[in-house]
Amino acid sequence: MPALVVEQTSGGGGSSSMRSISTGASVSSTSTVNVSTSGPSTRDRSGSDHVFDAETQDPVVALNNQLKVEHRIREGAENLLQMALTDTLRMQVQSELEMAKHKISAITKSIETHSARNQRKKSLDISGNKRKFTGTPLGQNVKWREVHDERDDFRTAMHQAHSALRTLTSLARPASSSQPTTPASPSTSPSSSTPPTVASLSDAAKTRARIEAMALLIGILQRNLRVCYELDIVEVVHAVLPCLSDKSTKHCRATAYRLIRHSLVDTHTVSRLLEQDLDWYIVKSLARDNKHAVEKEQVIKLIRTIVEIGSERHDPDEGAASGTVPLSEAVMRAFIAVAEYPEDPFRPICVQTLAEILLIDIDLVARTGGIRILLHALAEGPPEMAPILASAFLYIIDSPRTRAYLKPGVDLEIALTGITDAYGKGTEHVDKMRACTRVIVTMLRTWSGLMYLCLRDKLAVRAIVDGLRIPSLQTREVIIDMFFDLFNIKPPEWHQAFIDGRRLTMYRRSKPSIEPGPILESPPPSDSLKLTDQYIALLILIFTKAGLLDALTEMFEETTTGSNLSRKATLLMAELLQKANRVLPFSIAAKIQALPRVFSLAADYELGEHRIIGTSALTAIDSYNRHRSRLQPASVRGDSRPRANSIEDAVRRGQKQVEQAKIKLAMQMDDKTFQTCLLDTQVMLTKDSTKWNFDALQELVEGPLQNSKRMEEAIKVSRYMRKLMSFFHPFNHRFSDLQRTTHNVRWIRLGCMLLNVLMSSSDGLRLLSEDEFLGQIVKCFAQLDPFNGTPTSDPIFSKKRMQETLTYGYFEMLGTLSRRKEGLELLEKARLFTAFYHVSELRSREDLIKAIIENLDYSIDGHSRIVLSKALTSSYKHIRLFATNHLGDLIRAATVANAWTLRLLLTQLYDPAPEVRADAVRFLEEACEAVDVLQTVVEMQPTLDHLGEIGHPLLLKFMSTPTGFRFLYAAGYIDREMDIWFHERNLSYVVHIEVFLSKAFNASADEEDELMNFDGIVPPHFYGVMAKTDLGCQVLQEKGHFSEFSLFIRMHGLENEDQDLIMKLKSVLWAVGNIGASEGGLPFLEEEEIVPTILEIAEKSLVLSVRGTCFFVLGLISSTPQGAEILDDYHWEATLSPLGLPTGLCVPLDVESFTSLPPWECVSNEGANSTRLKPAETEQEAEVMTAIYNLANTVIANAASRSLARMKARPEYRHIFSSPSMFYRALHTVSSQRYKLPVRRYIFDLFNIDLDADSVKALSEHAESLTLPPDVAVDEPPEPRVVSFLGRPVNEKQDPDSDEEELDEDDDDRANFIDKPPVMSLRPVSRIVGFDRGIE
Repeated sequence: MPALVVEQTSGGGGSSSMRSISTGASVSSTSTVNVSTSGPSTRDRSGSDHVFDAETQDPVVALNNQLKVEHRIREGAENLLQMALTDTLRMQVQSELEMAKHKISAITKSIETHSARNQRKKSLDISGNKRKFTGTPLGQNVKWREVHDERDDFRTAMHQAHSALRTLTSLARPASSSQPTTPASPSTSPSSSTPPTVASLSDAAKTRARIEAMALLIGILQRNLRVCYELDIVEVVHAVLPCLSDKSTKHCRATAYRLIRHSLVDTHTVSRLLEQDLDWYIVKSLARDNKHAVEKEQVIKLIRTIVEIGSERHDPDEGAASGTVPLSEAVMRAFIAVAEYPEDPFRPICVQTLAEILLIDIDLVARTGGIRILLHALAEGPPEMAPILASAFLYIIDSPRTRAYLKPGVDLEIALTGITDAYGKGTEHVDKMRACTRVIVTMLRTWSGLMYLCLRDKLAVRAIVDGLRIPSLQTREVIIDMFFDLFNIKPPEWHQAFIDGRRLTMYRRSKPSIEPGPILESPPPSDSLKLTDQYIALLILIFTKAGLLDALTEMFEETTTGSNLSRKATLLMAELLQKANRVLPFSIAAKIQALPRVFSLAADYELGEHRIIGTSALTAIDSYNRHRSRLQPASVRGDSRPRANSIEDAVRRGQKQVEQAKIKLAMQMDDKTFQTCLLDTQVMLTKDSTKWNFDALQELVEGPLQNSKRMEEAIKVSRYMRKLMSFFHPFNHRFSDLQRTTHNVRWIRLGCMLLNVLMSSSDGLRLLSEDEFLGQIVKCFAQLDPFNGTPTSDPIFSKKRMQETLTYGYFEMLGTLSRRKEGLELLEKARLFTAFYHVSELRSREDLIKAIIENLDYSIDGHSRIVLSKALTSSYKHIRLFATNHLGDLIRAATVANAWTLRLLLTQLYDPAPEVRADAVRFLEEACEAVDVLQTVVEMQPTLDHLGEIGHPLLLKFMSTPTGFRFLYAAGYIDREMDIWFHERNLSYVVHIEVFLSKAFNASADEEDELMNFDGIVPPHFYGVMAKTDLGCQVLQEKGHFSEFSLFIRMHGLENEDQDLIMKLKSVLWAVGNIGASEGGLPFLEEEEIVPTILEIAEKSLVLSVRGTCFFVLGLISSTPQGAEILDDYHWEATLSPLGLPTGLCVPLDVESFTSLPPWECVSNEGANSTRLKPAETEQEAEVMTAIYNLANTVIANAASRSLARMKARPEYRHIFSSPSMFYRALHTVSSQRYKLPVRRYIFDLFNIDLDADSVKALSEHAESLTLPPDVAVDEPPEPRVVSFLGRPVNEKQDPDSDEEELDEDDDDRANFIDKPPVMSLRPVSRIVGFDRGIE
């Protein structure tokens, strides 16, 4: 049944489409069933079984159902009209409302007809002697399917599809050629079961029938992919051609485009589609205004489908963007016109599609002028499109073949206009500047963007730096924020106070976080290799050479008192100096730290203002550095102990001395004072804990009770301890009933301290063994046992009490007992471990199991470890997962390697749940960072082959030790992995590291969690790990892989076309760099003398990403002292730590030689069109064509349009605007030159020719007759020549300013010559449209 669907397009502008889509086949015009009294088997000539595919119910019932739907459509449309709608949407809703009303009228008539017919049939059945059918009813053996099934039977679907095509074909036939049919039904609806003849249908009825037939066919194609492959696309196109004509409605054309789109399944169907004459239909649809949004939406979707399915991707041998997009230049220019027009709602999707085509077939985009449009969209387009376009152009820049389509130093610099044109702009320009800075940061964080912007002696980089000299506060603040982002500088939390000029002495060092979790800003170890730091080092080097520090100094000079902006500049300078000191070599960092401009100002005694400015800047930088070192957080993973030389050491020592003195005095207390203290606690006087003196009680436990004599007195003489312990008995409901509040948690701490004190004396142990405390806890656990326990309505350890009361504190107390050997004996004696084993089998009480695992101490071998191992092998996955995580925390917190914890963790590697195995691998990999842990794990010789991909990092760690390498070599792992890495995983490594580097530089807030796995440190490489052991180097030498790597680098180091070779070159470079990153692997590089070759590639390769790979590889080589010394001979200096050890960072001393690119000539072939047409036959035709040419020039376009309007009104020119040949000339012109979208629409409206099958056929004939062969030259007429009155005058003094670019054609190409000389006159007739009327 038909359904009303309202779709909002993605192009914006509030355009929408409302379509009537047929979702059923019960009542449609796609089948012609002859309903008569001759029997149920009578069918039409097609011999179809469609009558059995329709609903088996009575046609009246089907019509009633459809009538209900139409009523709902009418009600929905009426409701929509009550809302605030756009004009376009309102017109569509009104159209659907009228269509629904017509259908309601038609269906009502059909129901009346069928009802009358049924009455006649019943009367005949009663009165006639008809032979009855006595067999089995057909309906009992046939399973009828609903029309809303997800998939139809293939044969049924094919029949319905062919039936729909036949319906479309019959509707396309002229009325005279229609076949004779039965008398027409009173219904005029195509949904009637007995449709009328084509001749009797009105145009509106034909349109509705076509839309319904096409919608039915679309539904079939969506549900049955096989039908898409079986249908002939040519047959589909021929059937829908009448629906694409200008006489059809926009909804009909939109549905036709949609049907064609769903018929495309592969490149073959696309190529067959291109053989049909559809280009002019598409071109005109794209030129329509926003009232035809539904049509434009579908034609744009069709173009995107053609690009996606029919494009031939690039051949690796030919380089990037060397594919072929099956779109003609006419369609491309029409599509580009939509992408160029800012008021078109479909502009964003067209720009995005154009960028996709650019990455596939750059030649087509350049030939049709699309690159210029994309560059303008990058600078002036929507901010959300800028990152996509920037990424596309950065990809284009990487290869020399595609780079040649851009003018060096001109084209891509348009992205900087948001900054370079900021002078004089208002505050509304700030948002555009921020979008521009995001694009600049994206460009500068890629190798292609960085090296492109360094062209012409870093001209673009200097332009960015010069933006700090623009006398505008907001502009410069935006640029400074950009530099913070670019250099990955994260100021401290107190930086705003520094910018505001407030004192920083009130701030104190932030305390280390006690909550578990990753520390965000933990300084890396000195030997870590951070690729991001190496790239930032190069950025700092480039920008300091471009004058960044001088530009910041000039900001200081503006005022002597200082401002927020100048202090922010000071903050940036101080952070730059800090980062440069960390990531740059000492010789380079020292020059930056010198700050010659600032010191010269501070030493200028002649001009006082300069001295004030210079000394203020130096003082501010020094103050910032001092406060930064003072306020830097002390929380470093694995080093949270207080240091002896810290500022707070004196305070801490004093507090500790006071506490020791108090404990000493308390232990020396006399008898009378002790008895007084016991009475002060109120424990002996009342059982109400709220009346107890908690402070006195805590001092008593921490002080006098530490003395065994006082403990004996408190137990035996006054029975004080027994009364105190009774408070903690679960069944007394005193401690166990206290609410779980922050204030009451102190009682749990008191209970733990009390148990510690009791275990420190023999009398206390005796009290604990005799007291009912542990026994009652065992009984509480027994309450949970469904078999042995005593049933109770409110057990002590119920979920509610665990969450709301202090009952959970009993587990902390039991954990306190498990920390000492005496406590473990007590727990065993009370059979608490047996209770733990029973609790671990309870499925619904994971809270108790987690509490037991968390609070037990495992330092002493015994039942505690058995409980943990039982939880690790629980039958419930969530328990095993929790226990594994807790085990990992135990291993992480341990100071030395514990064999039992590692053995348990290795057991988790064989867990059936992949989540548990992944966590076990993660914890084991982290633990193996310590050499002693790694050695212990390797000695256990675990089997890791079953882990698959997640086990490779762990196996690589095993390989880094001699013992582990021998174990893996004996198991055959080394030979197998070596072959896999040589042929496959080297390439995967390149993809992995480049993807994560890109994400690290362009990370958003949503991607931070994903980046936790990659912190910039080089991922382990198989060959690099092999080179860490002597046996690995020996195996590598025997295999001969390094020699093959070196040979490949020498042969293909400067490759710039073949993408496969370039990718393999990168993989080989990474392998060589990782081998050279260890002292054992560096001799391989020295033996092959491959370092000079890598340096040559880094400076001369035309593929910029290969240069970047070499840059990182040289950093790897510099991570050893010998490697740094080798690179120093070639003027690449390594960064050293304060102890003189290499850090794995390396930069060239001659940055210009590394970032320089050889100049290239731009291959701009825009407007180049090999197709030429014969000259115009008459003077009038030449004048019209010249005026159409002039419409492309914005200076004289208005005058040309007025002239065309006047010519169209004159009789002698009127026939031209109805001529198919002239229409083709106009179409050829707009398809080969650049015209704006309104101009293209105006040209289409000039001609009184409607596009249909006949006119398109005529256009094809004229295309053949008017086209000149490429080798035929146009004969130039002899002098004197007649220049059209729309010809462009040659006036050297006139240089009009135009915002638009003119067509790249000479005046001679625009002149249209007349073969037949005119009647002789005294002078040539010359008229210039738009300036004067000429001489008549």
